[in-house]
Amino acid sequence: MQGVERGDRELLDAEALVGHLVPAGSMFAFLAGHRRNLFPDGEFEDLFPSGKGRPSIPASVMASILVLQTLHDLSDRETAEAARCDLRWKVATGMALDDKGFDPSTLVYWRKRLATSGRPHRINDAVRTVVEETGILRGRRKRAVDSTILADAVATQDTITQLISAIRRVDRQVPGAAEQIAKVCTGHDYSRPDKPRIDWDDPAARDALVSALVNDANALVAALADTELEGDAEFALALLALVAGQDAEPAEGSDGTDGRWRIARKVAPDRVVSTVDPDARHTRKSPENRRDGYRAHVAAEPETGIVTDEKVTTAAGTENSDPAVAEEFLDAEDGKRAWYGDSAYGTGDLRGGIDDAGHEAVIKPKPLRAPVEGDFTVDDFTVDDFTVDDFTVDEQAGTVTCPNDITRPISRTRVATFGALCRACSLRAQCTTSKTGRKIVLHPRDDLLRQARRDWADKPELRESYRTFRPNVERVISQIASRGGRRLKLRYLGTGKNNAWLKRRTAALNLRNLIGRGLTHTAGAWTLAT
Repeated sequence: MQGVERGDRELLDAEALVGHLVPAGSMFAFLAGHRRNLFPDGEFEDLFPSGKGRPSIPASVMASILVLQTLHDLSDRETAEAARCDLRWKVATGMALDDKGFDPSTLVYWRKRLATSGRPHRINDAVRTVVEETGILRGRRKRAVDSTILADAVATQDTITQLISAIRRVDRQVPGAAEQIAKVCTGHDYSRPDKPRIDWDDPAARDALVSALVNDANALVAALADTELEGDAEFALALLALVAGQDAEPAEGSDGTDGRWRIARKVAPDRVVSTVDPDARHTRKSPENRRDGYRAHVAAEPETGIVTDEKVTTAAGTENSDPAVAEEFLDAEDGKRAWYGDSAYGTGDLRGGIDDAGHEAVIKPKPLRAPVEGDFTVDDFTVDDFTVDDFTVDEQAGTVTCPNDITRPISRTRVATFGALCRACSLRAQCTTSKTGRKIVLHPRDDLLRQARRDWADKPELRESYRTFRPNVERVISQIASRGGRRLKLRYLGTGKNNAWLKRRTAALNLRNLIGRGLTHTAGAWTLAT
């Protein structure tokens, strides 16, 4: 049953007795006065379609608690304790001083109800409605995009731990798996919670254990291959097959048929790093900085810091890259925008999407790399009256001309091959180290990439605009990814739950931003003092 807030105050109402102790202009004071306007009960009625049972916590109260929890980065237990013991929380949520609060599992219950509803992000939607009504973004046509890596909620597992964990998961979730494990798995006692007892300093002992675990995994997958599975059971078996294949390779001198395996001397693409959270991934923000977790993508209006869109994705895969998600943000916007981004967003695909939609790209071009350091690149343009005579592309003629004035046609796959013509070229040492000569591969939107590099060189006002507005999104990213000077670590498993967390997080930060500008609700409308 849907719970509703009482119209009258209780005898020990916290706001009436100690509300004056809560600083004006704080999130607590704002929710105390406006939570019912922000999160009206009618917006949450569909979560409780039955009129039977004990009334739930009122939607305006629980939505406020979820906002405060995400803003302050608290666990469910810490949140329940704050609602029971912290006067500010009691004032913000309309509780009485002697209210004993709720069990932490109530938060899980509400998040699950929201996740399975037709509008899982309605808290974020409510704040977006406030942003729209205030008009803070009216006439502001700039959007800055950026991303950050958020650490996952589990420890990265090594290959041995993943294999054992995956087999145990099959045991728990696949009907009949226990009998098959007892029958075909002989490399380890999977009922034991501790790690295998071997001499971990002995490479031969480790290799023997890896072989035994991989053979057990393969045997179990084969034994259950014809079993009709669905849901969690099907996923558990597929995960076991994936883990067994991603990190293992035949031992030296073996083709795998003799049962000898070793940990692969390579990095598997899109590698699962933990069977506890299969969506978590390895990634790199730089060649030296490898991290595990998820990628949080954000679009924000740079002058106000208001987040206009957000998304959590796995940290690997081209479909989860910065420019790919930025294209999704682009499609969600109405009207012409100027899009600001660093060189990670300077791809031909994103520039093409921006150009096709009639928007403007204020994106730092990706640096060109020459096969021979310091010499000829694929470009030619003029900087301060100095002409860089590298490769010239004529799209109308369908040709590419090299620095030695040799012209070659562009193929249907957009490749210009100079090949044998490079053998006698006097400029070869400055152009290529390839024995077969230079080959130029052109992106379908190469014209936009070349124009972007020319504009960046020739238009100082473009670089100045970039330096003025693009860095502002880094402050937004910092607010999302940290609190009190420490980097946040995600508390949930899976892309879906962490994406819901990010949307609550940006909603809370947007709301705090608006409160700082004097947000209030008068005469049925949301307005700002500044």
